[in-house]
Amino acid sequence: MTRSFRRALMLGAAALCLATTVQAAETDQTRVDSVLVTARPDPEDPPAVALARKRLSETPGAVAVIASEAYANRFALGLNDTVRDVPGVFAQKKFGEDTRLSIRGSGIGNANHNRGTLLAQDGVPLNEADGYGDYQLIDPLLARYTEVYKGGNALRFGGALLGGAINFVTPTGKTAGADNLVRVEAGSFGTARLHGELARQFGDSDLFVGATLMNGDGWRQQSNSSAARLSANIGHSFGEDREVRLYVSGADLRQQIGGSLTLAQALNSPEKAAAANLANNYGRNMRNARASLQATWRLSDTTVLEGGVYGAWRDLDHPIFQVIDQESRNFGAFGRLDWTGQIAGHAADLFAGLSYRAGDLDARQWLNLRGSRGPSQAFSRQNAQALDVFAEGRFFVTPRVALVAGATFGTAERDYRADRQAGVASSFDLTARRDYDWLAPRFGLLFQVDQDSQMFANLTRSVEPPNFGAYSPSAAAGFAPVVPQTAWTGEIGARGRKGALAWDIALYRAQLKDELLTFVVDPAHPAATFNADETVHQGLEAGLDWRFNKRIRLRQTWAWSDFHFEGDPQYGDNSLPIVPEHLYRAELKYEHPAGWFVAPALEWSPRGPFVDYRNKVRAPDHAIASLGAGYVRDGVTVFLDARNLLDKRYVATVNPLANPAAVTAATVQNTAAFWPGEGRSVFVGVSGKF
Repeated sequence: MTRSFRRALMLGAAALCLATTVQAAETDQTRVDSVLVTARPDPEDPPAVALARKRLSETPGAVAVIASEAYANRFALGLNDTVRDVPGVFAQKKFGEDTRLSIRGSGIGNANHNRGTLLAQDGVPLNEADGYGDYQLIDPLLARYTEVYKGGNALRFGGALLGGAINFVTPTGKTAGADNLVRVEAGSFGTARLHGELARQFGDSDLFVGATLMNGDGWRQQSNSSAARLSANIGHSFGEDREVRLYVSGADLRQQIGGSLTLAQALNSPEKAAAANLANNYGRNMRNARASLQATWRLSDTTVLEGGVYGAWRDLDHPIFQVIDQESRNFGAFGRLDWTGQIAGHAADLFAGLSYRAGDLDARQWLNLRGSRGPSQAFSRQNAQALDVFAEGRFFVTPRVALVAGATFGTAERDYRADRQAGVASSFDLTARRDYDWLAPRFGLLFQVDQDSQMFANLTRSVEPPNFGAYSPSAAAGFAPVVPQTAWTGEIGARGRKGALAWDIALYRAQLKDELLTFVVDPAHPAATFNADETVHQGLEAGLDWRFNKRIRLRQTWAWSDFHFEGDPQYGDNSLPIVPEHLYRAELKYEHPAGWFVAPALEWSPRGPFVDYRNKVRAPDHAIASLGAGYVRDGVTVFLDARNLLDKRYVATVNPLANPAAVTAATVQNTAAFWPGEGRSVFVGVSGKF
């Protein structure tokens, strides 16, 4: 074990001891409870989500809880469908279940997959140990609710990523919406999906089992997909706040990849696949299995201990520019102590804990011969470890004002060994290793304006070490000379509810150093990564729910995002690509007493994002109109989800491009960097609870 890991373990023990010491200082006075609000409160939320909303409301920053009821009456396939109503979360569909995700510019330069945001299920990372993440692991139908922690507000998970964390919480036999549920959906592009749930309680024990089967031909060429998922949650209670729970899940996922297009292709023939993708049968096929054993145990009236261990296995078959085959094994453990009490006669609370994760991955590559494996090109072993030790406390200087302070101490290790690689006449040994450690402090202020509204402010440091994909190891150069990305982010905001209005507003500014940015080398090869010098991410996130009366509700979100270089030697103060400067979403829903509803919706980007770092070309602006409708009565729901009603040709997202100074706009437009948005589609579904 390295010196950094030993030091982190000592800090973790000290943090847990601190929580126990503070417990001894408590008095008999009553604690001031936090208001039950978070970002985007939904009047339709069931009681099962109330505790999650209360817990997140104690955070001095932008957070959100999305109940599964929020998308129960529409077709929700991937992450983008789940978080679409959370202001400031940019999540656009690329293909199938793959999403372009960015929270406040996290992973903004990443050409593929997830980086810069922790994805988790029941508190257990879905990301690999090096930080790499995959959206295919997510099934919105197998979540009871979803928690979104923006930026440093994810300290409860121990991480210090710029984007924060998104945690999908599985239903239990106690919290599921029904004892039995069956859901059948079908629609455009040959889409069909069957989902079923069973929830039971047996005295002090409970059981939830959910399964989803899906198949679709896809809107474009080379975009067929299929998925089979199973999830189980088994728990046993030993009294109030004392339980042990076992989570098991697995999936078999297959997805073809149509690829990005030139601008003209994306706007004129968006259903076509990129030529290389079609010729070589690009796809992403994956099997995975996960299990975790977790316990919650109340030690006293003021102290609760949570902890768990987990393991995950993944087998990936990924024909792209080469056929990539990866088998990975990840495991980890975490623990957290929550204390609530009094210090010097003032209400206070504290959580402290640690999170350890490790993973090893065997990666093999072959020439791609029309989707089949040709001669072997590379074999490598990639091992990663990470440890986070964290603590955060609140001290109420008055019953309404709390001072907040916390920090994460983190370490990360990367070990890489390649035994053979393309272009080398004989076998060789490429070994590289990187070790990192950091401290990420956090300071905040939480003001309880009244029972239903809050104001907050915080200042947080974030750190993101490179993952293996960022190193681009080669025989000639070894690891690319990239270093961790760091940032200081300041945030102020307000959230609450007053009569017919519910609001959520946050203003932030992040000063980044060594931002990890990625650009496409050429359409047939993976992206390369470099560190920028200094960049700025700043913006405003706003959400407003206006319930005119019992039947009509207007839900709106708007995000202003200004991400740019700051005095860069090559790019000056140019804007960064990917995220549009303005993005507005709205839905007007009418619910009739007879049980039927209708909900027109709009997504509007009045000015598309830049595609390249030299700001030669923007993606076109777009306005997409959709319509939801349905009927709900006595546990039976029938719905219709019609999207892109006007069949608008538009660009959903782009791949970032780094070009020479002399590049022309025509060159950028003729580069396959544009992902077309889906055309008109209609999905229908019926579900029954019994």
